[in-house]
Amino acid sequence: MIIKKSEFVISAPRESMCPKDGKPEYAFIGRSNVGKSSLINMLCNHKGLAKTSATPGKTLLINHFIINDEWYLVDLPGYGFAKRSKSVQQQLDQMIRGYILQRQQLVNVFVLIDIRHEQQKNDREFIDWLGMSGIPFSIVFTKADKLSPSKAKSNVLLWMNTLKDAWEELPPYFITSSDKKSGRDEVLDYIEKINNSLDK
Repeated sequence: MIIKKSEFVISAPRESMCPKDGKPEYAFIGRSNVGKSSLINMLCNHKGLAKTSATPGKTLLINHFIINDEWYLVDLPGYGFAKRSKSVQQQLDQMIRGYILQRQQLVNVFVLIDIRHEQQKNDREFIDWLGMSGIPFSIVFTKADKLSPSKAKSNVLLWMNTLKDAWEELPPYFITSSDKKSGRDEVLDYIEKINNSLDK
């Protein structure tokens, strides 16, 4: 897929205020500081599209970006950010879950995982919740340039194998680096494949 156009459309505090034109939506979510904004900018080849910040946990709304006038890339708030108050985190969790469960246009959730770390409890809980809720999702491992190729691969295999204690079929996954622009074509081709299947 070639991205010719990417534009910010709206920041919404809840699912009911998101765009109503029925275009397919692909949501991106992960723990705070996983490199979500950098990944979105890399995928769209648009440096300032999603606001990157040195302070984790800055995304507090559901952000919609229209891509090629055909589909939406949705930037969701991160989970598991310790410095937020409990009530703020609860509100965000409610907003995220409301969007994911109620949004009929949502066709895939990309869950971002920092490739350098072993499986974290809140990542695993979130992925298990998506599975139990019947939500289609894929895993995107970020920051692959921070490790050697062999270490990155072994970390990913270990991470995915850990899912086998509860998952019969493992979700698709991608290995990416925003700095090196690796994994970009694979993620975009996957989106294009889903979009083409929706047209039939």
